[in-house]
Amino acid sequence: MNYDLPNWMASVDGTKKLSELSIPGTHNSGARYESYAGTAMCQTLTIDAQLNAGVRYLDIRGRHLNNTFEIYHGSVYQKMNFTDVLNLSANFLINHPTETIIMSIKEEHTSVGNTRSYEATFDSYVQQNPSLWQLGESVPMIDNMRGKIQLLRRFNASNLPKGINATNWADNTTFEINTATANLKIQDQYKVPNNDGKWNVFTALTSEAKTGSANRLYINYSSGYKSGLFGIPNTSTVSNDINPRLTNFFTANTSGRVGIIAMDFAEAGRNDLIVKTNF
Repeated sequence: MNYDLPNWMASVDGTKKLSELSIPGTHNSGARYESYAGTAMCQTLTIDAQLNAGVRYLDIRGRHLNNTFEIYHGSVYQKMNFTDVLNLSANFLINHPTETIIMSIKEEHTSVGNTRSYEATFDSYVQQNPSLWQLGESVPMIDNMRGKIQLLRRFNASNLPKGINATNWADNTTFEINTATANLKIQDQYKVPNNDGKWNVFTALTSEAKTGSANRLYINYSSGYKSGLFGIPNTSTVSNDINPRLTNFFTANTSGRVGIIAMDFAEAGRNDLIVKTNF
């Protein structure tokens, strides 16, 4: 199968559901800055560079600040806001209309200076460009998503439908979310005392995804951190070990659905290995 990473979904059968694909993604997609090495940075590529390198799942953490979303990782400001994320995403989709973006949105850090709910601020962004969004609650077919952002919602909402509902996201474990309209299984064990243990829960979900229901959306986080000196988190002690394992794994396992793989420090070569499993 011939494809290039900025347009790889052009080669995907549009009648397939999102849940039937293997999709490269990023954890904490906007986190490129930190005050101390290893504590907050999760990516080196910018949002647009991630998309051009094949990433189709973005994990966006928005702090609710003065009725806007500012991109944070914990307490660390990432020098961009949600408008920046949306402009980069919209420009990518205009230039690559066969593609789609699955965007997880989660509230981050503390809420300050707001006169409305998180949901209301999100709605204000949607209203600026409604045609950019796919806000259905069920897992869609690819043809229904092309050129759009599919919301995976990790914040509470009362005015529905508002994206695939992932508000019951469990902490630091593997879990299921079953609603009337969607069925998800997610591995997000981010506290990593032992890299082998993390790798085992990661590969357990990739194995299940290969044989599991085509209607179940699998989201598998390879990211995590170890607690270092004085309990300070360190991401690179995990990613420096897990990312080479990912490359080896997908070099050897070249076919079969694995779901969404959300990585720290994603790069084109590893993304391409994941994409190839679709073909």
